[in-house]
Amino acid sequence: MHLWRIYDAISNHFTYLERLTGEGVVMLAGRTLTTDKDGMGIVIFKARSDEEALALMKSDPAVSKSVMSAKLFPFRIALLGAGD
Repeated sequence: MHLWRIYDAISNHFTYLERLTGEGVVMLAGRTLTTDKDGMGIVIFKARSDEEALALMKSDPAVSKSVMSAKLFPFRIALLGAGD
């Protein structure tokens, strides 16, 4: 894959997550500060079903272009702090 396609997919990935955040779907998105092979990103979003969650994940431009891999982990909040 050409380097410009990778940069384009990553730019579109960020735009996609920004849009979903603005729509109230993404609750949290970020990445680890490590830059080695163990580095990863995490996105926590709201979905009404596993199918909807899978569709959101697969629609991410970096995932659909195979620039980033993704794995779905259904999650239920047990405790939530007050925030900033």
